[in-house]
Amino acid sequence: MTFSSASLLSTRVKMMLVISFVLILVTHVSGHNACPKCGSIEVPYPLSTNDNCGDPRYRVYCENDVLQLLSAGGFYYKIISINPSSYRLVISPPLIPKDTCYSSDLTSGGFTLDDDSPFNISTRNTVMLLNCSENILLSPLNCSSSSLCRLFEEQVEAGNGCRGTLCCHFLKDSSMTSRRIRVRVGGCTAYTSVVDIRPGDSIDSWNYGIELQWLPPN
Repeated sequence: MTFSSASLLSTRVKMMLVISFVLILVTHVSGHNACPKCGSIEVPYPLSTNDNCGDPRYRVYCENDVLQLLSAGGFYYKIISINPSSYRLVISPPLIPKDTCYSSDLTSGGFTLDDDSPFNISTRNTVMLLNCSENILLSPLNCSSSSLCRLFEEQVEAGNGCRGTLCCHFLKDSSMTSRRIRVRVGGCTAYTSVVDIRPGDSIDSWNYGIELQWLPPN
């Protein structure tokens, strides 16, 4: 074998090794890229429903084809939409049982996220606090007769049990905690949330939910 033939063979071997390495790497990445669908919802990376896909720091749960997020208080919230390009997802607000004014997550203190969670509450949520004590009037929230919560109480069946109580609404902006929507006995006992309300929107067009955003993995 001549020197040039040996050199050419060595180059081909190196190329084959590089190609093999790339194929292994691609297989590894794709195998951990995205989890299987949960019901009808795609589960994009980095969300993770098990240890074999996604990033475990972004854990969500698929139970009976329903995708859910677990709060720091141990309450499960249904995930109703995901936008991976903007790193956002929307969960259903808690139910308010008929003829009551208590959110179903009242015993866990409302919606809370761990301090080290990669998720946080976005600034596009308009939160309505219902059945509040008068202490709420010390806060800079809109508790007037024109508050959006009045529409919810009067025109939405889920809010009928709260009609006539003190209520307030606020936009969850960056000056507020992005880890919690708090309810408690002695404060406000129920709440709901609407994503991206725009001036002039009719109540029939409200998009109920709590929008969360996540930080992409390093």
